[in-house]
Amino acid sequence: MQRQRKIFWAKTAVIFAAIPLLIWAHEYGPDPGYCGVPNELGNCLAVGCHTGTLNGSTGSVSVAFPNGLTYSPGVKQHLVVTISDSTTSQKAWGFQLTPRLAGSTGTMAGSLASTDGNTLLMCSDANLFTELAVNFTAGQSQVCPSTNKPALTLQYMEHSMDGYTATLNKTGSATYEFDWTPPATDQGNVTFYVAANSGPGGVPVQTNAHIYTKTYTLTAAATGPSPMVSKVVSASGFGDFSKIAPGTWIEITGTNLASNTRIWAGGDFSGVNAPQSLDGTSVSIGGQPAFVYYISPTQVNALVPGNVVSGSQQLTVTAGGAASAAFTVAVSALEPGLLALPQSPWLNGSTQYVVAQTCDAGKTCLLATDLTFILPAGTSIPGYPVRPAKPGETLTIYGIGFGPVTPDIPVGQIVGASNQLVNAVQMQVNKVPATLTYAGLAPSQVGLYQFNMVVPAVPDGDWPLTFTQNGTAGTQTLTLSVHQ
Repeated sequence: MQRQRKIFWAKTAVIFAAIPLLIWAHEYGPDPGYCGVPNELGNCLAVGCHTGTLNGSTGSVSVAFPNGLTYSPGVKQHLVVTISDSTTSQKAWGFQLTPRLAGSTGTMAGSLASTDGNTLLMCSDANLFTELAVNFTAGQSQVCPSTNKPALTLQYMEHSMDGYTATLNKTGSATYEFDWTPPATDQGNVTFYVAANSGPGGVPVQTNAHIYTKTYTLTAAATGPSPMVSKVVSASGFGDFSKIAPGTWIEITGTNLASNTRIWAGGDFSGVNAPQSLDGTSVSIGGQPAFVYYISPTQVNALVPGNVVSGSQQLTVTAGGAASAAFTVAVSALEPGLLALPQSPWLNGSTQYVVAQTCDAGKTCLLATDLTFILPAGTSIPGYPVRPAKPGETLTIYGIGFGPVTPDIPVGQIVGASNQLVNAVQMQVNKVPATLTYAGLAPSQVGLYQFNMVVPAVPDGDWPLTFTQNGTAGTQTLTLSVHQ
């Protein structure tokens, strides 16, 4: 299936009429709209695209769906398109596919993404007039621009030039693979439209093509009980606040929040972007998708999206295609908290120690277990050195909810560069100001802030560690143990 190269002329009509119209047979995939969707452009069996036979007896096109003809809302599927033809002269292979809502064939059903360079994601406006090709690049997300005018609301997956070349001169069949993510909620039946062709090998031509078409209808898998949200707080290890903020880690508790238990893995990321769904569980806050780190039937940990505005907002959890009732959360621009685990040995009676670490002088710290935890003398943590802090040394302390940084790093991305807080933070130990040599998002982390604090000259003892941001004091009551 070849793309017709569009030729734009800057000459007058007289000059144009004197030049023959060139129609190129090319190894790129077709323009959008040639996979048999009603009211679109057909299946490419036409003058200017291909000439040949339609759905003859020597071949076929098929799509392998890993879950059969069902989909679980929001759960990604890896699809395989196979083009077969027993005619030995057919040695060139191409296809185009798109999923649409069965009740509205002009509406996309979910999203498509290449998983290798053999396929190409094509984006188009509803009128099939404006198109954009999104080439596959390892580690980068595959999306159609949302700000384009006109909006590129339609998606098509098709063979790329690399894919055409990789399958050229094969006989019998060829395959292409890619991902489809269904709609986040049950949108009813989804119809897949696919058209493919096998053509003569060698130099691409329009003639002697064998065109094959097929449609598949998928139904949403049966859903279990709807999820129910009972409580939302900022991460309990960072203050357990009832208010949340953009870019803050939160804990959502309730029932039926997920069908299984796990945290995100590397394969869940799209390049440097954290996943917005794990195994069909997703979170929406103020109508914006959150980033999901941990799921279980009773708890979900998520990162609040960066564009949620302050005030009362609605939070919903979708699991297995069913959405919870809206839960009202209070959003503040900032809701800062430092890591202070509410468990032994950091919580000792009524005393809450901040979680602080350092690399001892003269030591090379390559592993987490090389770092020293700061706690009172006599405290032990299996596998880690533990001692009080010393004046003049630098401690690393982590936090959440401290707001934007400069240069800007979008919420939900792995931090790859140094940065600093837009809203300044000051720390004190026993009311003595401490120098911060770094205050920004933690490198190689997502949504976590890092503070490198030089311990000020204070006497031996357990002293209050406090902080202010923009002059407003943090609300945690924290302690740091210091000994010369």
